[in-house]
Amino acid sequence: MIEFGPSGNDEEFYAAGYKHTEQAAKYVHDKGLDCFEYSFGRGVNMGEGKAISIGEAFARENVEISVHAPYFINFSNPDDEMAQKSFGYVLDSARALKRMGGKRLVFHPAAQGKMEREKAVELCEERLKRLCEYIYLNNMEDLMFCPETMGKTAQIGTVEEVTRFCKIDKVFTPCVDFGHVNAREQGSLKTEEDYAARLEYMISQLGKERMDGFHVHFSKIKYGAKGEICHLTFDDEVYGPEFAPLAAALKKRGLHPYIVSESAGTQSRDALMMKNIYNSIDL
Repeated sequence: MIEFGPSGNDEEFYAAGYKHTEQAAKYVHDKGLDCFEYSFGRGVNMGEGKAISIGEAFARENVEISVHAPYFINFSNPDDEMAQKSFGYVLDSARALKRMGGKRLVFHPAAQGKMEREKAVELCEERLKRLCEYIYLNNMEDLMFCPETMGKTAQIGTVEEVTRFCKIDKVFTPCVDFGHVNAREQGSLKTEEDYAARLEYMISQLGKERMDGFHVHFSKIKYGAKGEICHLTFDDEVYGPEFAPLAAALKKRGLHPYIVSESAGTQSRDALMMKNIYNSIDL
């Protein structure tokens, strides 16, 4: 089943007087949405009781929850001690995710730094193989670990790189942030064919079954010469990308991703807009 929901709580949530993540479950459900992504962007600072409480709230509303691991993960860090911290950030996020009753964990793979691109990608790949070992050692292979396509040219995370990482093991599922792809490629996603080319490539490399329930982030993003600058709302008419061509490409291929809106302050509104666009498409 294809699912739509917001990343975190939007401006309307707080304007209505809500404060707690547990309240987001009913808020999202009542808007007709299906999922919610909780961000540990600045660190995993959540007690076991809170994680369980959040999980129970979302289970009651039948809204699926996912998490985003801390933003400062870097599996290409040349300092092995610093890279070790990245393993900890992912595994700590996964433990919290399990307590919440979720299945999907998104993480940023790496930054290129001063290394040659291929060397940075190879180092990231080797570290992800080690992460895979930790995942199995900790009995977390029932979760989906989703390396994300990144929006800045200095970051590791092109469509091809993320696909390569996901070939390591079935515990890895792509998170394709189409706003990031569009930003790093200077507005490359305009037509249904543009989206289809990326989807077909990933299907050819990973198989239809692996791609069926892949993870999606979507928002319009302002970009410059080095890629992503900032997230926008669906009201933007300058930068894009547009969701309708992606919706058609997904529907024609029978793919059922988990789609998260990362719009700037209008996440729930724009998630519902995507759901309505998708449902309006007749093949």
